Amino acid sequence: MADRSFNLADLFEIVADTVPDRVALVAGDRRLTYAELDARANRVANLLRARGVQPGDWVGVHAYNRAEWIECFLGAFKARAVPINVNYRYVADELRYLFDNADLVAIIYEADFGPRIEQVAAALPKLQTFVRIDDVTGTTDGLGADDYETALATASDGRDDAPRSADDLYVLYTGGTTGMPKGVMWRAEDIFFAALGGGNYGGPPITSPQEIGEKIGEQQTTSMAFAPLMHGNAQWTAMVTLFGGNKLVLNCQRKMDADALWDLCDTEGINSLSIVGDAMARPLVDALANRPAPATVFAIVSGGAILSPAIKAEFNERIPNAFILDSFGASETGANGSVDVTDKGPKFRMNEWTTVIGDDFEVVDIGETGMLARRGHVPLGYYKDESKTAATFVTAGDGTRWAIPGDKAIREADGTITVLGRGSQCINSGGEKIFPEEVEAALKSHPAVFDATVVGRKDERWGEHVCAVVQFRAGESAELDALATHCRDHIAGYKVPRSLVVVDEMVRSPSGKPDYRWAKDLANN
Repeated sequence: MADRSFNLADLFEIVADTVPDRVALVAGDRRLTYAELDARANRVANLLRARGVQPGDWVGVHAYNRAEWIECFLGAFKARAVPINVNYRYVADELRYLFDNADLVAIIYEADFGPRIEQVAAALPKLQTFVRIDDVTGTTDGLGADDYETALATASDGRDDAPRSADDLYVLYTGGTTGMPKGVMWRAEDIFFAALGGGNYGGPPITSPQEIGEKIGEQQTTSMAFAPLMHGNAQWTAMVTLFGGNKLVLNCQRKMDADALWDLCDTEGINSLSIVGDAMARPLVDALANRPAPATVFAIVSGGAILSPAIKAEFNERIPNAFILDSFGASETGANGSVDVTDKGPKFRMNEWTTVIGDDFEVVDIGETGMLARRGHVPLGYYKDESKTAATFVTAGDGTRWAIPGDKAIREADGTITVLGRGSQCINSGGEKIFPEEVEAALKSHPAVFDATVVGRKDERWGEHVCAVVQFRAGESAELDALATHCRDHIAGYKVPRSLVVVDEMVRSPSGKPDYRWAKDLANN
């Protein structure tokens, strides 16, 4: 970017200065203008600095969707710290791994999660700052945390004039091949252009930071981030909305109430709804059978999981004036574009940054199968995982650096790419990425289990659910409920097996690796 170097907070500040009195954020009963959100984020930044957080330090945000999530996200960038998304479903073992892997020095958390954090805090000497956000549970803990509102009241709402940098990090924790989450590291400038619309969503990206204010339209649109902010889908939706000077509405429900969400669409005049796959779409479309379609919604966009043709057809019938779109992308590539689903698989149009490459890292010929790849604005790599970084971010002979998320794809003659699917065995259940090894380890710790392979079983609502193919020890057995109860002590609830197939002998390859194709066929036939 021209002029001095800017990070994401600088760009938000330009927007806030351009439209200070516009509503920026609606979260439950909280409503903040751009000026108010900017001031609250400044207080977070000044609080972090006062607690010793330095530029480059990583700060966890452990909360459900609420206004404070966005305040902390922006506030961390203002302090040149790195906000880290924490999955609110994680149990103690998973939190211990994530907090340690991310080298967290501070955690801002909703009160309900305090006891879980307390279980692991003693094993994390770098984690010294705790800030607790009050919630309806009134849960207490022994962490000695600052109260969020009390601490913010004593912090200045003024901006720090210290320069920031386009090299400041944005990090998104996502699943890894070992089943444990991996921190995908992006430069601020790269994520801005790769996933956040480049300051002019749907049009040519800005060429100077000041343009972000000039591109703001006279009419404000309203978008809802339906998914949890702990996921990239919701974070990217939020930032695209805010960088456009538009109104962001968060889904703050703890349990799905489709009618209440449609009511919110009517009340707030929501124009665009961002969801993740059939798991979120099915209850929404079912509710429309007994109520009028929302008058203001003109786009429903699914990112993270592709909508089934049946769900798309029902949406088109219930809301005929709305565009129903699938957005294809990954934590490692950003947004690649909208998708058409064909018999061969999802298809999207190639651009100058995205194509299909072969094992030699060169672009394949028309009609050939290779690996989906993106160049240009791509991540730096995975935090503290050199081998995974080397496998995913490769450099061709001509010096081009490619991000290869793992999808097999075909380069078509009409300028599109057909995506065939991941080579890995990742299970996508309602947009949640679940890796078999992690679930298998939990199952194998049960005393009755001799061996286990975990695969996805077709599910009408969730796309897939976790199915356990289990070989019990001689003379031992266990019901699904007992295995699920055991697993919940080790992994988050959404990863727990929901169906069980019992076998006399597990099939494995000669090298001892699980035969996932065999197990998947067994589970789905």
